Amino acid sequence: MRTLVLNAGYEPLAVVSFKRALVLVMNEKANIIESDDTAPVWGASEVYDRPAVIVLTRYVHLPRARRVPVTRRGVLRRDGNRCAYCGRSANTIDHVIPRSRGGQDSWENLVAACVKCNNVKSDRTPQEMGWNLLIRPTAPHGPTWVVKGSERAEPAWEPYLAMAA
Repeated sequence: MRTLVLNAGYEPLAVVSFKRALVLVMNEKANIIESDDTAPVWGASEVYDRPAVIVLTRYVHLPRARRVPVTRRGVLRRDGNRCAYCGRSANTIDHVIPRSRGGQDSWENLVAACVKCNNVKSDRTPQEMGWNLLIRPTAPHGPTWVVKGSERAEPAWEPYLAMAA
């Protein structure tokens, strides 16, 4: 089980193991605000709540200009694993403006593509092919992109991730 860590301003910071979260609580560096009542943690002499969401006792500043790094996995996730050209299942990424023509490795120039469309398009632009993009490639934003591990959010996290959005 994983635990969502919030700063004192209730902004999501990270996702950690419940063991790490419990250590933070026991050392009085965090407080439990949501726990999993169905699976307590049994210690040698005590039973502890299993933390689902904790808040740090000290404020940790979150820089707002945090930019999400461009990765193949991130591009596929942003586009829902769907080809930006035909809408079928995608497992490769494509440069809208090919790198040989000065295209950059950026969120605005990379899209998910199926192998067939990627091979047919080759070293051309969508305009040269007469193709239209089904999605508009932009940099992702929001807490699920900034907080590593929160893409598979637990139900108890939803109110806290929604507050940050």
